[in-house]
Amino acid sequence: MTPDTFHLSSFLPYRLAVLSERVSRRLSVEYGRTHGLVVAEWRVLVHLLRCGAVSVRDIHNCVNLEKPRVSRAVSRLEAEGLVQKTQGEGDGRLVAISLTEAGRDVLTDIIPAATRIERSMMEAVSPDDLATFFRVMERMHAVLDDDPEAKPRTEMDRRPGITALAQQG
Repeated sequence: MTPDTFHLSSFLPYRLAVLSERVSRRLSVEYGRTHGLVVAEWRVLVHLLRCGAVSVRDIHNCVNLEKPRVSRAVSRLEAEGLVQKTQGEGDGRLVAISLTEAGRDVLTDIIPAATRIERSMMEAVSPDDLATFFRVMERMHAVLDDDPEAKPRTEMDRRPGITALAQQG
């Protein structure tokens, strides 16, 4: 392929990025409207729900956001009373971030709407096509897993539910 024949709109990485961004923006309409959250704040809250008290570095490594965005999100969530910071045991320089009850309540409100959006997208394709889609995603991840220049997947990105579904069919 030459620069003259290259079309961004058919370039797989671009198409994946566009779809991902559209889904994120659609979800952000829900949690933005109901709780004034942005994408980074939603990702931080959901990560804390799954992992408990963790550092900003742990969040940064797991939610696919740059460290400054995670730090700003944590600061805003703390100001809103949705997360709390505690000094790490043994090393006072380390700070652990965790959900507050108010943060859990916000997620209790948001997660049903988010899962409805996910379900509507998943119901748009057949179960066989969805299983094929997950298998294809896993194969693409495997290519990147074998590439020493690619950022490694986190354990969260290797969720057994997705892997198991990808292996079905």
